[in-house]
Amino acid sequence: MSRPFRRCLAAAAIVFCVGSTNAQPRPVVIELFTSQGCSSCPPAEAYIGRLSVRSDVLALSFHVNYWDELGWRDRFALLQSVERQNTYARNLGRVSVYTPQLVVDGRADYVGSDGQAIARALNERREGVPLKVSVHAADVVVEIGACADAESGDVVLISYLRHAVSGIGRGENAGRTLEEFNIVRAIQTLGPWKGEGRSFQVPVSSLPHDATDVAVLVQAAGQSRIMGAAAHTLR
Repeated sequence: MSRPFRRCLAAAAIVFCVGSTNAQPRPVVIELFTSQGCSSCPPAEAYIGRLSVRSDVLALSFHVNYWDELGWRDRFALLQSVERQNTYARNLGRVSVYTPQLVVDGRADYVGSDGQAIARALNERREGVPLKVSVHAADVVVEIGACADAESGDVVLISYLRHAVSGIGRGENAGRTLEEFNIVRAIQTLGPWKGEGRSFQVPVSSLPHDATDVAVLVQAAGQSRIMGAAAHTLR
């Protein structure tokens, strides 16, 4: 990285938010846990598609693998997605996991077909920590402003595929063609955040080859509430 660009990063990191005075508006983060083998999931995935075009929403689809045993292997399923859903189940006091499950801002979950509950959640105004994601040369650059007395958390980079169409040969959706949106392809924790100004660089070449976009979440420790969110296209 050039010295002038390093100086720009350093300057951008020296941004302070005291309470909510300098907090910036952020999108609501909606995480869908889904599977190509689940017959109840296509309507929820279509809903994610509608949400994905909204600038005030960051919608992500996490495909899980525990439906694969019914005869169809979900090509987008990730063990990381299963682990993330299991953590939410513990945090939210659920005795088991299910699909389609929608988690809003890491704080509440709903059945994927409960559009009214999600609509109410979308009406809330949200503010987050100063966060910027950009692509400079061959790197994804993440810049986080400083926040006095902020809750500690983690900075998480999520690579995703914007759109896909999948023909299903077996399982509950056998014979169907599914349209899928914002499909998570990798989850990477970049490091901790304790309220200080920080920046991270991730080579684009290290991301999954089919990723079209990246999202960055600043999430309270233990995969709790979302404190910041932003996204950027890779191509």
